[in-house]
Amino acid sequence: MTEGNFVDYVKIHAASGKGGKGSVHLHREKFITKGGPDGGDGGRGGHVIVRANKGMWTLIHLKFKKHFKADHGGHGSKSRSTGKDGRDVYIDVPLGTIVRNAETDEVIFEITHDGEEIILSEGGMGGRGNWHFKSSTNQTPRYAQPGIDGQENWYQLELKILADVGLVGFPNAGKSTLLSVLTSAKPKIADYAFTTLKPNLGIVEYRGYKSFVMADIPGIIEGAAEGKGLGHRFLRHIERNSTLLFLIPADSNDINKEYDILLNELKKHNPELLDKERLLVISKSDMLDDELQAEIEQDLPTTIPHLFISSIAQKGLVELKDVLWKMLND
Repeated sequence: MTEGNFVDYVKIHAASGKGGKGSVHLHREKFITKGGPDGGDGGRGGHVIVRANKGMWTLIHLKFKKHFKADHGGHGSKSRSTGKDGRDVYIDVPLGTIVRNAETDEVIFEITHDGEEIILSEGGMGGRGNWHFKSSTNQTPRYAQPGIDGQENWYQLELKILADVGLVGFPNAGKSTLLSVLTSAKPKIADYAFTTLKPNLGIVEYRGYKSFVMADIPGIIEGAAEGKGLGHRFLRHIERNSTLLFLIPADSNDINKEYDILLNELKKHNPELLDKERLLVISKSDMLDDELQAEIEQDLPTTIPHLFISSIAQKGLVELKDVLWKMLND
């Protein structure tokens, strides 16, 4: 998936259908000139329904289609015939989509299971026909209920990507390069900060036809939790990753300091992120000899497992996949 095709935030308008009117009808046949009331009920207005689709990875299909309107319910008719229900409208979204009220910013629901369907705007109920209102004192009621109006509102759809492994690091740490080597994804790669402006997803193939999903999250900078750089636009995507891979290049001035800054930004954004499995990976290690690697290794944090890799030299990548698979499946 190219970066330009990844859309993780849209605003849409949803309007459900109005319920149909109940019928005011008195039964008439050839030999029955004064039959009782037999007006049918109106049909339900159509719902606007959000439906999860595991085959989708982005909200780009909603970028230019922002209005969704369901059909009105049919009116009731004679012989207690109920009007036809309005046609429901479905909005397919990827797993991990959060729906908010656009005015209040309140989270209404989130979609996490394939095929899950949740009504966003409920269709109006159809009105009751006049046969419901027959009584001992009113044998021929000549009134029925109108249909109830549908609902309409603006909503925000926000995507938090569902990936097994999330790549966390500063801009230019080599995350996009690692993703391109481990998967068939083709992220934008260049030698300047913030090359990646949107998350990229790739499927890592493992032994025995197994696989897992890896996400390249745009680079973190100090102060990201307060909205600096790309701020919350990418930090929210990390919340749905089960394992976090911290990627720091071997030529960093202070690996420990970089790791502490990254960890602190995650903690400030959401302290629960620290409960996830973590792995520290030192990239660009092809520039290290054994002596220098051993020296760096002595100063690495002892609270997290680590690996040395090189995406360009294909060094340590098999071991990396083994470690990640074990972390994901333990």
